[in-house]
Amino acid sequence: MTDEIRLAFAHPSARAEAMDPARPPRDRISLRDHVVAVEIGAFQAERGSTQRVRFNVVVEVRPNPAPLEDDVDRVLSYDLIADAIAAELSSERLNLLETLAGRIAERILAAPQAMRAFVRIEKLDRGPGALGVEIVRDRAPDQPRPVPVAPEPEPALVPLVVYLTNEALAAPDLPLWLDRWQAGPRPLVLCVGAAEAPAPRAGVALAQRRIDLLAIEQNAWVLAGRDPRCVVRGSRTEIDWAMKHRQISVWAPSKIVLDAVESPSASPRDALALALWFAEGLHAEQMLVIGEDVPEHDPRGLDVRYVPPAAVATGI
Repeated sequence: MTDEIRLAFAHPSARAEAMDPARPPRDRISLRDHVVAVEIGAFQAERGSTQRVRFNVVVEVRPNPAPLEDDVDRVLSYDLIADAIAAELSSERLNLLETLAGRIAERILAAPQAMRAFVRIEKLDRGPGALGVEIVRDRAPDQPRPVPVAPEPEPALVPLVVYLTNEALAAPDLPLWLDRWQAGPRPLVLCVGAAEAPAPRAGVALAQRRIDLLAIEQNAWVLAGRDPRCVVRGSRTEIDWAMKHRQISVWAPSKIVLDAVESPSASPRDALALALWFAEGLHAEQMLVIGEDVPEHDPRGLDVRYVPPAAVATGI
């Protein structure tokens, strides 16, 4: 096991030389040299103060059954590793690095793609060198998904979704509105429609659908150009990460719409209806529609408020 762990953190060439030809290699993701100040340890001198702890984690992943097509939503996110470390550090104070390493590995292996986890944890402030522990935890391909020992689950992120008409998009007070919405209790996701200029016309329905979606995305980039906090994001992975880190997302709809198992009934030409479908998928509870004379749509169970731009400054 010592050699196996050593090779897990070694250069790929060293692993290749030691590879067992009878066992096909797996892809790996890793987090290297992640240092956190944490209170941990069994000695009295380690209580009441923090010390630097360094994490190195390598995760072998199950082969993806479908072509990746450069799609972030089809791979195991690196955030899995960092989140597992953060969750276990926040759950309770621990005495032993061995306990912490085991719990981190267990949490990582709860992900269906994770097949094996190598965890190295080192204390950097307890001696002349790094004092640490290294473990490996394995899961057979047919083993049921384990249930990790975990603290209370984090509450689901419930965003505030705001649809901006072209009038609202061009409003001079837009940065002030963003200040107010971003300071609120919910992460902010912005949606826009297409620009006023008509999109090109195609004789094939699928081609026209893509053109209309791209027309919305062009306007999303216009919004991103108005304020650097507005970042265009097209995948659910990116949007979930941004919500977790309280960053503003501007929805680029093509990927999520085209990849949806149940395609939205709304046409991309009805961008507001499409935004309502998206907000429902995010489990949003409220959606603001900023603009004059906006036709109302089926709210789909959302609290939808139609607000003229002049009213935003009054506290919406």
